[in-house]
Amino acid sequence: MPRDARILGIESSCDETAAAVVGNGRTILSSVVASQIDVHRKYGGVVPELASREHLRRIVPVVREALDQSGLTLADVDAIAVTRGPGLIGSLLVGVTFGKALAQAKAKPLIAVNHLEGHVRAVVVEALGAGQAPELPAVCLIVSGGHTVLYSVEQDEPGAIEAAPFRYARIGQTRDDAAGEAYDKVAKMLALGYPGGPVIDKLAAQGDPSAVHFGEPHMKGNPYDFSFSGIKTAVLYHLRAHPELELESRTRQAALEQGKRRAAELLPLCGPHTLGLLASFQRAVVTNLVAKTLAAAQQWAARSVLVSGGVAANRELRETFAAEAKRRGLAVFFPSLALSTDNAAMIAAAAYPRLLAGELTGDDLNAEAVLPLA
Repeated sequence: MPRDARILGIESSCDETAAAVVGNGRTILSSVVASQIDVHRKYGGVVPELASREHLRRIVPVVREALDQSGLTLADVDAIAVTRGPGLIGSLLVGVTFGKALAQAKAKPLIAVNHLEGHVRAVVVEALGAGQAPELPAVCLIVSGGHTVLYSVEQDEPGAIEAAPFRYARIGQTRDDAAGEAYDKVAKMLALGYPGGPVIDKLAAQGDPSAVHFGEPHMKGNPYDFSFSGIKTAVLYHLRAHPELELESRTRQAALEQGKRRAAELLPLCGPHTLGLLASFQRAVVTNLVAKTLAAAQQWAARSVLVSGGVAANRELRETFAAEAKRRGLAVFFPSLALSTDNAAMIAAAAYPRLLAGELTGDDLNAEAVLPLA
């Protein structure tokens, strides 16, 4: 297999139908993502059955567009990579089945990729595109609506970072809600729409992060585990203790029903108390994520910190990580906003070292809703 192999990646683990073509594990030739936010918005979260149907409807045109943008045909592609898991089983099956069919029809090698490894590789492919290469060992925080997990990342065989397989060890994980899930639930409580993360991030910038005190979760056992159900419940109790905020929420709900969903449209409908609550909530979440990740980096003698997943697009998280990592002499790497959320470029990039190592999969490949990375 040539080292400049071009891989078609397919991602359908949740509510984004995505396809991309990546060359030599580092050059993104195309990346197409079809979002389902408008489909799931009225439910305040992803409905698995609807997600599966939307994947069925969109996967063919998305793959075609990714190939068109790359200037290649299926005959030009050297291999096909699909997300095996973890994720919603119905959604995963659409991508796995389609990828297997393409591979069989065109006699192409097929590579199965763990979605979480894709998020790790998203950081690497972005850094390489900017002319940088994260030094290993590293710690990687994957933080999204479905995952909050911390890994150590090492390479057994020295060489080009995009071409050598990584070895992972899980350091910590959430014991309840993922961080992005907590954002969505708080946004629902406050009538801020779905998804909640981007709106809360923008509105929090206008509030006082010291307005409401949220205590840190105290858990026995692994000090690198996370918990966000407590802070979500604390927001609920705060709202119950301040019924005057209910009128604001009703006003915002009416605005949402009129299609006013942008932060700029909701800001005039948020008083100082609400903005302070949002700023304090975000500060507590960000502080917890950054502190545990950097503590793990110190204990594991990491040379780099990688942060990926949908919540990695959060403004305050990026700023805080950058400042704290610099203070400790650590390099921190984020993907671009486009590669923070689910995409197929990260799947194709993660498949590249596996292709070079001959780690192919057969016709018996099946989707796995629960698939640990380590």
